[in-house]
Amino acid sequence: MQLPIQSYLADLYQQLAAMDDGQLASYIPELTRANPDWFGLCIVTMDGYAYTAGDAAQTFTIQSVSKPFVYAQALADQGIETVMRRVGVEPSGDAFNSISLDPHTGAPRNPMINAGAIASTSLVAGDTPEHQWQRLHTALSAFAGRDLDLDAAVYQSESDTGFRNRAIAWMLRNFDITEGDPMPSLENYFRQCSLLVDCRDLAFMAATLANGGVHPLTQTRCMPAEHVERVLSVMATCGMYDYAGSWLYEVGMPAKSGVGGGILAVLPGRFGIGVFSPRLDDKGNSVRGIAACKQIARDFGLNIFNRSSLPSLTVRRIYTAAESPSRRQTGLHSVAHLREYAARIKTLCLQGEIGVDSAEYVIRQLQQLAPDTDSFILDLHLVANLSHGAARLLHAARHELHARGIALVLSRIHGRKSIEDTLRCNGADATQGFLRFEGNDLAVQWCENRLLDGIPDEEEVECCFSDSGFFAGIDASDMKQVCSLMQTRQFAPGEVIIEAGQPSDGEIFFIERGRVNVLAPLPGGGHQFVATLGPGMNFGELVLLGQRTRSAMVHAESAVRCRMLEMHALNHLATELPELKIAILHNLSLDLADKLKQATRMISVLAN
Repeated sequence: MQLPIQSYLADLYQQLAAMDDGQLASYIPELTRANPDWFGLCIVTMDGYAYTAGDAAQTFTIQSVSKPFVYAQALADQGIETVMRRVGVEPSGDAFNSISLDPHTGAPRNPMINAGAIASTSLVAGDTPEHQWQRLHTALSAFAGRDLDLDAAVYQSESDTGFRNRAIAWMLRNFDITEGDPMPSLENYFRQCSLLVDCRDLAFMAATLANGGVHPLTQTRCMPAEHVERVLSVMATCGMYDYAGSWLYEVGMPAKSGVGGGILAVLPGRFGIGVFSPRLDDKGNSVRGIAACKQIARDFGLNIFNRSSLPSLTVRRIYTAAESPSRRQTGLHSVAHLREYAARIKTLCLQGEIGVDSAEYVIRQLQQLAPDTDSFILDLHLVANLSHGAARLLHAARHELHARGIALVLSRIHGRKSIEDTLRCNGADATQGFLRFEGNDLAVQWCENRLLDGIPDEEEVECCFSDSGFFAGIDASDMKQVCSLMQTRQFAPGEVIIEAGQPSDGEIFFIERGRVNVLAPLPGGGHQFVATLGPGMNFGELVLLGQRTRSAMVHAESAVRCRMLEMHALNHLATELPELKIAILHNLSLDLADKLKQATRMISVLAN
């Protein structure tokens, strides 16, 4: 099964790959060696699942995308007060290489421009420049989840041509923002920008920030939790340089770009996104990267101002039809078949706000369960809202499953117009059709019918009443005498066979042909459906336990033929064959115990 987000990224790659706007960065000569057609995409979830498309494995230098992570390390090493005295958090509105310093203190406006980033690097702990570099390299590698290599050629190119950055470093020293000789820390700044990453690394770095500073796969805490919101706040307001305001307005995620062509974007608690394409606009941001992030945000409604919940909380519980079968039991043969295969029907009870990240999590649950599943039911009773992007993903998953012979149906959305409309207008097929049921029991019945496909319809099959478990263990000679006591009764469709609340005539019914419905009376009037019974099954047997008033109504769903046994006749026979009634009562106790166990399992499932 190809997951919908994977298909989406592949389509998005094809859609944007032809864009040829923008130019390669040339102020660092080595960057002009990049292939302008490189283009990679990656989305990483909070449990570390990575979706990729295009040149996702193509390495490039991280450049300014390193800045938030070095700022995070400076905060961890020096504390908030020290860092805030030396690096501000106000948007500069200027280009990334602007000399934008506070006129009174000389502090850089923010850590995302070069001046602030150079100051941040100088604040990273280290007794020597080499120790400081090891700390920087270790920190950035931890965010990526692997040991990052240095591109020596790019580093040398940056160092050889970094005259403007050297001027910035000396200005910082002039205002006592940095201490001692600023050149060693500046060289480490050049090195940090020259680390090789791919867009999968960027997405994992973004996902680590989205996950509160913990890498989703390695589970390594890469930064103190209390600094995550500060880093994200600065990224949101300053991460895209003088395009930051438009980015936040149009895309709505904290992000950071670099002149190597990388962009990472963070949706806290939900996703990390990495994009790579080396053609840049006049502000130094990847042209395809911005277009891709805009499209993803628009299609999936990814915005930090949207409501969201932890995706893993979306699935409240999962259970099978073996634990909670339908109340439709059409006959002994079908019951036996369903008991064997009912676990292939699975219900996922969803809850809360379902956005793209939650839908993605649900779909991966479906993927994991699919190999031993015939039908899925999504119970949406506790879903408060369904986004359009989530609806599109669910429809895509439904079609993927259908291609594999697996059904996906929805339950308990009747009358909830907002969810029904969202599902309908985002249908992936021409008819926009999808199966939905008012209740889980009806949904399970439909799925059970799929399992029974190819098995003869037991409405058309006759069953000898002696096959019933009611008479298990009784020998043929005794059964012959029981048969002699029975009468044959036939009922038309819709005819009431037993009326609830009426005195019992002491009759037990054994269905030979057709189906009956059992309904329990409700206190306020009306009836609650209990079960449908078919050939080989019986009803009215509680008279054996002394029941004198019928507790349920039974009516014929179709034309029904029954064999009827009256209690007084059975009691008369029991005087001659006492072991007969003992065997019948034993069988009845086993049947009631089995029903009680099943009811307990169902209550347990529904109560969780």
